[in-house]
Amino acid sequence: MNKKPSKPTCCPTEYPYHGKELSRINRAIGQLEGAKRMIEEKRYCPEIITLLRGVRAAIKSVEGNILETYLGSCVTNAFQSNDEKNKKQKIEELKAIFKRFDD
Repeated sequence: MNKKPSKPTCCPTEYPYHGKELSRINRAIGQLEGAKRMIEEKRYCPEIITLLRGVRAAIKSVEGNILETYLGSCVTNAFQSNDEKNKKQKIEELKAIFKRFDD
């Protein structure tokens, strides 16, 4: 019998909702589409780079907000519980997240 791997536990009931980030993501997608158009139109390099930096800043903002929510909900809940395994899991998750950051 094949068992599906279980999702990591986060919060007592469900994962936090990040719907407020959707508008920021949509804005970044729009900026990225704009950069693509600028490249197709052979626009001036500094204009393209400026727009791409805006995309990067928007994504970093979304990333930071989601990390803040994760720390304030999932990690906080783990450390308020008596579940040592869950606490260690959250520490390992955080270490993995920060290892992937390149700037």
